[in-house]
Amino acid sequence: MKPGDSFLLTRPGTNRWLCSPKAEKWLLLLSDLVALSAAYCLSAAIMFTTRDTSVVGDAQYWWEVQHSVRINCFAVLVMITLAIFWVKGHYKKRRPYSNEVREVLGVALMMAVADAAIVFFGKWQFSRLDLLGTWLLVPCLLLILRTGLKFGLIKMGGWNRPLVIVGWGENAVETALAFQTERLMGYKLLAFLVPGDHATKLGKLEHLIAHRVPCIKLGAEPDSTLDSLGNPHVVLALEQGGIELHQELIQDLGRRHRNIQIVPSLRGLPLYGMEVDHFFAHEVLLLTVRNNLMPRFPRLVKRIFDICVSLLVLVLALPILLWIAARVKAGGGAIFYGHKRQGQHNQPFYCYKFRTMAPNADQLLRELLERDPEARIEWERDFKLKNDPRVTTIGKFLRRTSLDELPQLWNVLKGEMSLVGPRPVVEAELARYGKQIDYYLEAKPGITGLWQISGRNDISYESRVFLDAWYVKNWSLFSDIVILLRTVGVIFRRDGAY
Repeated sequence: MKPGDSFLLTRPGTNRWLCSPKAEKWLLLLSDLVALSAAYCLSAAIMFTTRDTSVVGDAQYWWEVQHSVRINCFAVLVMITLAIFWVKGHYKKRRPYSNEVREVLGVALMMAVADAAIVFFGKWQFSRLDLLGTWLLVPCLLLILRTGLKFGLIKMGGWNRPLVIVGWGENAVETALAFQTERLMGYKLLAFLVPGDHATKLGKLEHLIAHRVPCIKLGAEPDSTLDSLGNPHVVLALEQGGIELHQELIQDLGRRHRNIQIVPSLRGLPLYGMEVDHFFAHEVLLLTVRNNLMPRFPRLVKRIFDICVSLLVLVLALPILLWIAARVKAGGGAIFYGHKRQGQHNQPFYCYKFRTMAPNADQLLRELLERDPEARIEWERDFKLKNDPRVTTIGKFLRRTSLDELPQLWNVLKGEMSLVGPRPVVEAELARYGKQIDYYLEAKPGITGLWQISGRNDISYESRVFLDAWYVKNWSLFSDIVILLRTVGVIFRRDGAY
């Protein structure tokens, strides 16, 4: 038995070899092979069933003669794809899911271009739709099978690995929360290890984590502590200046463990797209950070994406829009409601929604705040009310499903808003952004954003400000797509909606 095996948490009767790191590596490789093969077979079956003879000629000839050439070509691309994943550590390293998705999409795109080039220069009569269908299916099936396999292993008691975090403050707690949200990484936090000279901060750390994870003092011999915990994976999440103060500890851990991870205290810096360089023969780490929304090209890409998706949604949702308009109109009053908000560069605009409140909403609010002190405190704190008497029956449905915000697609087409961005606020709220106000004013407000997929109305205002600033500092088109997809899930679960 190797150190750490006792923390694999395998259930009684579970095949321990099946849940071992070596087996997990080969199972992931096998799942990718199945996914790639299934993508090819499904696309070929669809193409052959439809018999697109205008593109590939006689289907029988294609199946008997050219299909063998296609199989051999695709088999080579499959081997190259698996080799790339192997080199990149997809079957050994554990990384955040978004990073894994990004690499899978990148490799799939690269192989699709290579496949298309082979077909073009080889002048083979292959269906373009078959080629497109195959490489659209590849990343989908890869991610589905990988995710299913990992969840299956977790259910069997495998895939989990022990983890300890060396630290004593907010950086350690934030690191623990980050690992907790990445369930597919498979790390199980056993304890916080606090270096001896920071032992007085054990109580503060326990308060921050609400006593859910034990805090252990790390003495002069860390090896004995790690041995008692089963030789877990080690992550150093020290506070600012901690790396310089604990060089000896880092060296001791580095000699014992092949891989340790360090989470530097870089709160407030743009992290996405950060480039890391080092100088030869010097202990100098050079970090290059960028403002991703400042250059013209990324802003142009974001604008084109907003226009294309907004037009598509408007066309597809036209019947729903007409039905909602009829229901709102039947309740009396206007169909749409425009509220003045502060946009990019502090330019005011009217943010459109379907009307969800009674025509005399202002009077109802004033009367409620005068007679209900608790409601007044809630309004002053969040500018929202959980039990708002002004909301109509159809309005409650629209708010729960977020369908009331569909008219904001017109704001997007006008260039006043974006599909994803900071939440649009009124002028009175700008003061609550404090030093983060520049980040808010740099971007266009969004129909959805990080705040919406992180709890919507149930999170504190300070958290909303932090999420808005984080989004602007770390913008990417990929993050916009992820937020939009996760927004759909939030809407169906109705998380924090009122």
